[in-house]
Amino acid sequence: MAEENKPNPESTQSEKKAPAKPPAAKKAKKPKLEDKPFTEFIEQHFTPSLKEAFSKEGLEDIELTFTKQGLPIAGANPDEQCWQVIGNWQEGQRQFNLYFLDEDISGKKAFSYATSGGKPSTIESFMIDERRVTLDLLVLYTLQRLNGQKWLTRN
Repeated sequence: MAEENKPNPESTQSEKKAPAKPPAAKKAKKPKLEDKPFTEFIEQHFTPSLKEAFSKEGLEDIELTFTKQGLPIAGANPDEQCWQVIGNWQEGQRQFNLYFLDEDISGKKAFSYATSGGKPSTIESFMIDERRVTLDLLVLYTLQRLNGQKWLTRN
């Protein structure tokens, strides 16, 4: 009679209970640019990216400054200061201000513009519907807002 190949109960149990591999260690995620401290993000990432975007639009004479000062609007309290990115070009004939009222890129932001060296007449809210603010969105919305004035491209 032929031998039956019956599995050995001890060998099947040891095969089933092979030691579990330890879970693979997850790689630490690189921190997002937007999570950096506010001033570091603006100085090292936003203003250089914005300047590069202006260059791609053909604006080479733009000067960008990042400063903390009062709002340049009539009636604003000069003692209340906020961080601002100020852009000037065409020898000061065109200027925009991007205000960070909360010292946070995800916080309240505003925008104003002026021509011929004048002071802005109004401040508009800026990026109020965005839940997640990224470097690319900040640059895009700034260019888009200036394009609304027809300052970058013509109709």
